[in-house]
Amino acid sequence: MYYKAPNYRCCIIREWLLEAGVPQMEWPALSLNLNPTENLRDQLSCRVKAALEEEWNAMPQQTISRLVNSMRRRCQAVIDAQGHMTKSF
Repeated sequence: MYYKAPNYRCCIIREWLLEAGVPQMEWPALSLNLNPTENLRDQLSCRVKAALEEEWNAMPQQTISRLVNSMRRRCQAVIDAQGHMTKSF
């Protein structure tokens, strides 16, 4: 397997390995099922999503309301700054 190797280099390497008698293994071009990190990434993704949903649902309504109610002031600050950075609210 010569991942992202330029074609000329890949051919030279393949030829050398063949001449040296190094056994080759058939390897599908897209073999994500053979990559254990893909499985780990999927499991991690599920855990992160679950933790994010839990934290989202635990967010106090008062915090959400305060952010929503600050939008008029935030928009005006952006207008006053002509689109440049503003102070944090």
